Amino acid sequence: MLHLIFIKINGLIQILIMEDNKLSLDSRRGFLKKLSTGSVLAATGLAFNPLSSCKDKSTEKTTLLTPDGKLVQVPNSEIESMEHLYHGAPPEEARKGIPGKKFVMVVDLSKCKNARKCVQACDKHHNLTPDRPYIKVLEMKDNEESSPYWLPKKCFQCDNPPCVKVCPVGATFKRSDGIVLIDNERCIGCRFCMAACPYSARVFNWGNPPEGKLDLPYSPETSLPSKQGTVAKCDFCPDMLRQDKLPHCVTSCPNGVIYFGNELEDSVTNGEETVRLSTLLKDKAGYRYMEELGTKPRVYYLPPVDRLFPFEKENSENSAS
Repeated sequence: MLHLIFIKINGLIQILIMEDNKLSLDSRRGFLKKLSTGSVLAATGLAFNPLSSCKDKSTEKTTLLTPDGKLVQVPNSEIESMEHLYHGAPPEEARKGIPGKKFVMVVDLSKCKNARKCVQACDKHHNLTPDRPYIKVLEMKDNEESSPYWLPKKCFQCDNPPCVKVCPVGATFKRSDGIVLIDNERCIGCRFCMAACPYSARVFNWGNPPEGKLDLPYSPETSLPSKQGTVAKCDFCPDMLRQDKLPHCVTSCPNGVIYFGNELEDSVTNGEETVRLSTLLKDKAGYRYMEELGTKPRVYYLPPVDRLFPFEKENSENSAS
């Protein structure tokens, strides 16, 4: 399986083509052609995890092949991983889902302090502008006597999604692994799905993204490159899931708020702790947001009891109640 690896070196984006975590012969031949024009840097003789290699200690180095054919040792501290530019399956393949998976998310409200790292990571990965985030951290208060708390809200990947039913062109679809995606190549921007979603989880692409139009093959699994005049939303990062990696919002949270996993295996993890899904929901009274609507969300919440942090509003300038 081929993987396109995007890295940034001294401000320039370079592309590596990997097959089973090693450069393939065909990839090398393609690189040699491009090297003659000085257009690309290639890693040589490496067997490394493409998403973690650039996060090693600053003292470690990576071997790269320069445009003039010389091997150089580059400190990993000078290589910036371009994880947010990884792209998933093409549109037809993206509609099938990942076999043997039924993805589920659990959000522990007792751990959330509105650090907003999940929002920042999601914005970077999906090339979003701050005015249309996929994740919103809401200030909530159950009644006049109770204390407020923070609630991260995103698309709930409903098993009975009203957005899918109203789309006139089949742009919004439900996959076998439980994820609801949008194909921007089909979307006509009618916004029927936005009106049908009871959670206001969708955004409209009014303008160009911060990094402009990316020169990448389009995939509904990343919504990259985005298309003006179409609808977008949280997608559970299927491009990461295909690599057996967690969504960016999960790994970026400093407090372990978000758990993610496969419902068929009855297991979820926040990257540090792995627990049984059924036990977690039972012991901590897990619930689904507005589940009385019959949408059957695939995102669960754990009540904000025995909170780790006091409620503070210093980070709440972009949140809503």
